[in-house]
Amino acid sequence: MNAKRTVLVMAHTGRAAALNSGRLVVEMLMSAGIGVRVVDTEAADLHAPGAEVVPATPDAARDTEVVITLGGDGTLLRVAEMTRPAGVPLLGVNLGHVGFLAEAEAHDLPDVIERVIGHRYTVEQRMTVDVTVRQNGSITARTWALNEATVEKVARERMIEVVTEIDDRPLSRWGCDGVVCATPTGSTAYAFSAGGPVVWPEVEALLMVPISAHALFAGPLVISPRSVLAVEIISGASVGQTFAGVLWCDGRRRVDLPPGARVEVRRGSEPVLLARLRGGDDPTARGALFTDRLVAKFGLPVAGWRGRPAGRDIEQEPPAHA
Repeated sequence: MNAKRTVLVMAHTGRAAALNSGRLVVEMLMSAGIGVRVVDTEAADLHAPGAEVVPATPDAARDTEVVITLGGDGTLLRVAEMTRPAGVPLLGVNLGHVGFLAEAEAHDLPDVIERVIGHRYTVEQRMTVDVTVRQNGSITARTWALNEATVEKVARERMIEVVTEIDDRPLSRWGCDGVVCATPTGSTAYAFSAGGPVVWPEVEALLMVPISAHALFAGPLVISPRSVLAVEIISGASVGQTFAGVLWCDGRRRVDLPPGARVEVRRGSEPVLLARLRGGDDPTARGALFTDRLVAKFGLPVAGWRGRPAGRDIEQEPPAHA
C-alpha cells in the first residue's frame, strides 16, 4: 500500500488574502484525500481541522511531497530554509508585489491545486551558494543563500573598504557600500538593483556586483560556478563600533563582520527544488517562460514585436548579404 501523500502549506499570516487562500488550499487538498501539514505558528490562523500540526523547524518539510507557499518572495525564501535540507520541491503562489520566485499568481490558485492533486508538475533545481566566514584563518560562521550573500557597510556615514578575490587571486580593492555575490536566481533581486545583469536560470554562474563602488573598475562580474569568490574587509568601522560590516544571506540570515573578516562564497552543496507547472524538462521552453516572466514582472515594452513566422526555422532562413 502506498503511503498517503502529504503537502505542507505555509502562508504569510500577516496578509488576509494569504490566509483566505491558505484555507482554500487546505480544503481542496483534503477533499482530494491528500494529507495536509501546517506549522504550529500558523495552524490557528489557517483554521485547518484535521491537518497535521508540526513545529516550525527545519524538519517541518520532511517526508512531504511538495510545499506550497502563499505570499511573496520573502515567504518563499523563509520556507526554503525548510525545503532545502529536506530535498522537497517548493511551489510558490504570489500574493505579494513582484513575486519573481513564485510559480503562479493568486488567480491561478484553483488550477495550481488541481495540478498538484493530479501530480502534473515537474521539479527544477536552483543553484545555491554556500558561505563561509573566517577571522584570522578560523571559521566563525557557515550559512547559505538561494538569492545572494551580501557584504554591506554598517556605518551609514562612511564606505566600507574591501578587497575582492577570485580563485585565490586578488581582483580589486573597492571603497563601496557593499558587494553582492549572487546566483542566477538572485540576479533579478538585489544584484539587479545594484546594476548587475539578468541571468537566465538555466545558466550556471556566480555573480559579483559592487554596490556604489568608488573605483574605475567596478562593473558587475559573471564568474564560473566552479570558482570561489571572496570579500575581505579592510576597514569601515567608525569610532565606537565593533563591526565594520554585516553579511546578509537572502536578507534573512545575518553575520556581523569585524575588520579583517573574510567572506567566501562558492556553489552550494545542495540546491533548492522548485515545482514548475509549465515548461517541463525542455530548457528552451523554460527559457521562454522566464522571458515572459521578465516582461510581465518588470512591465517591459514589447509593442511592435511580430515574432518568427510559423513553420520557419532558423536553418531555413536565407543567408544574409552584405
